[in-house]
Amino acid sequence: MKIGDIVLKIGNRAKDIGAKVLYPVFLLYHAYKRPETPFWAKNIIMASIAYFLAPFDSIPDLTPFLGYTDDISVMMFGLVSIACFINEDVRINARKSLDGVLVGYDQKVLEEIDQKL
Repeated sequence: MKIGDIVLKIGNRAKDIGAKVLYPVFLLYHAYKRPETPFWAKNIIMASIAYFLAPFDSIPDLTPFLGYTDDISVMMFGLVSIACFINEDVRINARKSLDGVLVGYDQKVLEEIDQKL
């Protein structure tokens, strides 16, 4: 295996990990913007996003591939808690937001997340 092949595989995996972390954030964000989302659900959404953005967690996030596992867990808890407020419009808007930030990720990653909801 050539070095270029290894770098390409690492880059593709990083895109998938990026999609796995960012897509839930965008789902939460777009669910928050829905007027039908109740106050208690918006509180869960804000807490999940705040944990993701919290500066005290930034040092462990520098660890490749392992640093975001806690962030993903918190976001998935938030998503499962408010899953009934994630409709097709929220999914479409979240995918559009993700497309604006990340290019070339595997769509299967998003489908796996959607199936868990």
